Amino acid sequence: MRIVVAGGDGFCGWPTALYLSRKGHEVTIVDSLVRRKWDEELRSNSLTPIASLEDRIARWKELTGREIQLYIGDLNHYDFLRTVLAQTRPEAFVHFAEQRSAPYSMIDREHAVFTQVNNVVGTLNVIYGIKEVVPNCHLIKLGTMGEYGTPNIDIEEGYIRIVHNGREDVLPYPKQPGSMYHLSKVHDSHNLMFACRVWGLRATDLNQGVVYGLHTDETQMDPLLVNRLDYDGVFGTALNRFLIQAAIGHDLTVYGEGGQTRGFLNIRDTIRCIEITAENPAESGEFRVFNQFTEEFSVLDLAEKVRRVAEREGLNSRIVHLDNPRVEKEKHYYFAKNTKLKDLGLEPHLLTDEALLDILQTAIKHKDRVLTENVLPKVTWK
Repeated sequence: MRIVVAGGDGFCGWPTALYLSRKGHEVTIVDSLVRRKWDEELRSNSLTPIASLEDRIARWKELTGREIQLYIGDLNHYDFLRTVLAQTRPEAFVHFAEQRSAPYSMIDREHAVFTQVNNVVGTLNVIYGIKEVVPNCHLIKLGTMGEYGTPNIDIEEGYIRIVHNGREDVLPYPKQPGSMYHLSKVHDSHNLMFACRVWGLRATDLNQGVVYGLHTDETQMDPLLVNRLDYDGVFGTALNRFLIQAAIGHDLTVYGEGGQTRGFLNIRDTIRCIEITAENPAESGEFRVFNQFTEEFSVLDLAEKVRRVAEREGLNSRIVHLDNPRVEKEKHYYFAKNTKLKDLGLEPHLLTDEALLDILQTAIKHKDRVLTENVLPKVTWK
């Protein structure tokens, strides 16, 4: 297949592009390189040293003979996007190219506005570009489980059957997003649903949980192909932060009581989910929603797991509780459905001690790169 991976320089996009290329697909990466600029803005870095995107792609071709086409540009520039679509004629468009950090979106008004404009307008441009240039292209859009929030009922996959005053309908599942970033994803979902219903486009919204892990078979082929690993309080996930804190001898800092529960999946499952979705496209006019996660854990569960694995490596890590900088429920019911991708063939990689040890050992190897002033939260919702 001809597949565009927008955001192909990022944590999820890069290993996805390599995986699809190795599988024999004609892959094109579209990226503005803005993720690297955000590191400069925040005075942060990837724990792993990452090469330039051009050097990464060149090394991939040397190793495999597979060419990945590259376009540097912004999806918010419609003429650029339209040119890419006209020249590549994709059969699937994998959309990772959004500002994906809740804390970044909550820094201040400017960052909230940027996040919503960048994400919503960029996705609208993709919708219109597909409609005008490649109307049969399947849009695979990375959503987030954070759209749902933490309702006191089971979370369905995108839709819920409602009986009200004697009448019945299947409606979009109610959304309770927890940040300006998550709100942007809700707007995306509504726009995509509209486009499919009105213009007959085909789209799959992958409501992804928190991704952990670092390596895939492809990124381990050469040091120039290594994936990025974020650990700071803005882009680093709780699990990554705990692992890096353990590696440098810092306390494991749990927000509040640590009862916040979310869905998680391994980066290897992320790339497999994209492949499964591309191989099983939505029908014309269909807007599908898959909940893309494999396990559920609380923040305190993760801290305990990291503490236990760190002890095996001779690292004594203490769990401490910080005032929660976010506004969220700390004790809540959480049960989300995630059967659709498994029905299509996903065989999950579960969060084992060995998986955690793999990341921890990488963190220990590169611990001299850790900017210790970035391991605690600086952004507050309040």
